[in-house]
Amino acid sequence: MTTGYLLLEDGARFEGNLCGSQQGSIGEVVFTTAMSGYQESVTDPSFAGQILAFTVPHVGNYGVSAAAMESSRVHVRGVVMRRAMNGEDASSAEGGWIDWLRDCAVPAIDGVETRSLVKHIRSKGAMRGGIFSSETAQADALGEIAAEESMSGRDLASTVTQAEMVELGPLGPGKPVRLAVIDTGIKDSIVTKLRERGATLELHPCSVTAEELRSREVDAYFLANGPGDPAALDSIVETVRGLIGHRPIYGICLGHQLLCRAVGLETWKLPFGHRGANHPVKDLVTGRVEITSQNHGFAVRGPGGSDTVDVDQPVGWDTDFGRAELTHVNLYDRTVEGLSLPDARCSTVQYHPEAGPGPHDAEYVFDRFLAEINGEAA
Repeated sequence: MTTGYLLLEDGARFEGNLCGSQQGSIGEVVFTTAMSGYQESVTDPSFAGQILAFTVPHVGNYGVSAAAMESSRVHVRGVVMRRAMNGEDASSAEGGWIDWLRDCAVPAIDGVETRSLVKHIRSKGAMRGGIFSSETAQADALGEIAAEESMSGRDLASTVTQAEMVELGPLGPGKPVRLAVIDTGIKDSIVTKLRERGATLELHPCSVTAEELRSREVDAYFLANGPGDPAALDSIVETVRGLIGHRPIYGICLGHQLLCRAVGLETWKLPFGHRGANHPVKDLVTGRVEITSQNHGFAVRGPGGSDTVDVDQPVGWDTDFGRAELTHVNLYDRTVEGLSLPDARCSTVQYHPEAGPGPHDAEYVFDRFLAEINGEAA
């Protein structure tokens, strides 16, 4: 086994063994607290440009399968683990995790003291880093890391979007609804959850214009998840501005951030992001607390430009398109997790109601959204 190391841009070094592709990789080093769903995570387009560290001590216990893919390929730049397993113990397994990483040419390192790594990132913030062979001089590695573009101000949506429009029909019963989706890196689970509820989806490249979308015979617009900094996506924000008020709009994760920027709100970079499947969020509409799946490094500023919201009430913003009301708040750090614009028929959530991986507490938001489109009570 080839020895290697993970190096962060501040010089912090963590030793380990290379267990995937023997090539090195550079990216923003982030961590997820999810205890399962490793294949779903690395194929999530929202992780584009990032090296993903798993906090769970064993990764790969139950193997891999085609059904666990969240897109057509791996999007992470690399994988960091305490201990990598190559088991195929699940009945659905079609191969081993380590074998799959090698087949997909994914740089990976295990044997890393991931507890120390995560504590360092939580203290210092997410930063650029790289996976290297022990033969690579640390000075050379630092030079390569320094040349990597920062995540702030970076457009990655254009690297993961559809090349051309794709139409997907419904997979289950439900009142027929046709949605135009701006694909900034949509997960397959989101597509499936909507289609299972009777929706037909048009997946459009993120370069689509407002004029093109307004010409479509659709019932609503959907803004997807995706990677990178929402502040770097001004062209998409302008497209969204041109859609507000024309049809209902719903956004998830990056889509939430883009809609908020389109109505005049600001976004900011979280110190180390929200990534995992155990984040408590309060739905201020129902008063219910749900455990959610999350994967984002940026957030929307609260009313008055504050980073957090300190009350469990539907406080509001005055926006370019009417009043916006807070609908969800993160109970870990009090950041904005969702809002609605009743006058413009828009609503968003920051988290991932489709899970994939994660709990299904928040799946109801798909039903709520489709009910709003159909003019029904959720």
